[in-house]
Amino acid sequence: MDPGVNFNPQELIELGAILGGVAITGIAGYFAVRRARASRRRQIEQAGEGPGQGLPEPEAEPEEAPVPRSKKAAALAQPAPTPRPRPQPQRQPTRAPDAPAERIGQVIPFPAPAPAPAPAPTPAPVVEKPTAPPAAEPVRKKKDGAALAPGLAKTRSGWISRLGEVFAGRKELDPSVIDEIEKILLTADIGVRTSQKLLEELRQSLSRKELREPDAVWTFLRQRTTQILSLEARDIDFGSARPFVLLVIGVNGSGKTTTIGKLAAKLAADGKKVLLAAGDTFRAAATEQLQIWANRVGATLVRGKEGADPSSVIFEAVKRGASEGFDVVIADTAGRLHTKTDLMQELQKVRRVLGKAAAGAPHETWLVIDSTSGQNAIAQAQIFTEAMQVTGIVLTKLDGTAKGGVVLGIADQLQIPVRFIGIGEKVEDLRQFDAEEFVEALYQSN
Repeated sequence: MDPGVNFNPQELIELGAILGGVAITGIAGYFAVRRARASRRRQIEQAGEGPGQGLPEPEAEPEEAPVPRSKKAAALAQPAPTPRPRPQPQRQPTRAPDAPAERIGQVIPFPAPAPAPAPAPTPAPVVEKPTAPPAAEPVRKKKDGAALAPGLAKTRSGWISRLGEVFAGRKELDPSVIDEIEKILLTADIGVRTSQKLLEELRQSLSRKELREPDAVWTFLRQRTTQILSLEARDIDFGSARPFVLLVIGVNGSGKTTTIGKLAAKLAADGKKVLLAAGDTFRAAATEQLQIWANRVGATLVRGKEGADPSSVIFEAVKRGASEGFDVVIADTAGRLHTKTDLMQELQKVRRVLGKAAAGAPHETWLVIDSTSGQNAIAQAQIFTEAMQVTGIVLTKLDGTAKGGVVLGIADQLQIPVRFIGIGEKVEDLRQFDAEEFVEALYQSN
């Protein structure tokens, strides 16, 4: 030390304080910078980069001798605890591999999150169209003729049973059998014309070999009988008009009045409001019989004085039926001999009057035939159909005759559908006609 220089103690103290403050400030700044670096590194790691990725490792600082410092400086120098990084999905760095390292003091922006890849379109499930099952053939319900069989017992014994006897026990038919079949058909009141037609079709449809086979001949007759009786005809809809007017015609004793009474009972049971017109004014018993049926089934009867004009009585009945809301009007008519031309003209007058009483009336005209009259019934039907527009046949008393084959002749020659058949005295014995049931009842025991 230069002896010429004098040091003031106060200046030495101030110099020492300055040097100590500089040292403390330097140490505090060192730890602050280190803490800032650590904090920035954590932010970068949380933003998606791995530790140290994109930043150069800091150069190792030389260790310095511990320097006394205040409590505040010690607190600043204490390194902050490193928090556990949250697990983040690994992403690819946005920086190119050969990019120059960023300087420590440069502010590094957070990398923009990579756009999520567009999801691959899910292919629509292939739905196989169900294969429509092949249209099933309509199942035809087998007709059951058991209910008809008792009422057709006599018809079967006089016709079908006799044919069955011809085929019974035969394995082969000889030509003489055809002549025997013809005789049976003629005596069954089928009619000459229809019998000849059946025999001619039999010879033309079957081969010589089949004509010798009883089963083939029997099957042909059964099928052809069904075809003749199965005439195309519209179903009867008693609700198609209000009132629905049904005109019933036929000769005396055919069962007209009884048929009307049974039909009225069936309609009333179906909920129909029925009115009966006693148009047979020449036979007092007919009016009385209709009155009994009307009382029995809850129907209304319109009657005139004995000998009154039948057309006026029926006209009044139809007008009343329309005004009082009846569903069905059934008109009876006189049933005298069909050979009388003036009586046929009277029926035509009734028909004309009905047309004036209600539009479209009569909606149905049914001819009632007594099956016991045999082939005479075919003659009756021919004359009635020439004078009137007959739309249906009612065949009565089938239970009491072996001449029921007349139904085949009527259907074949007149082409008029059979609507009902009578096989007994009860209401339920008036049966709606079904060709397949009828044939089944005839052939079921053979």
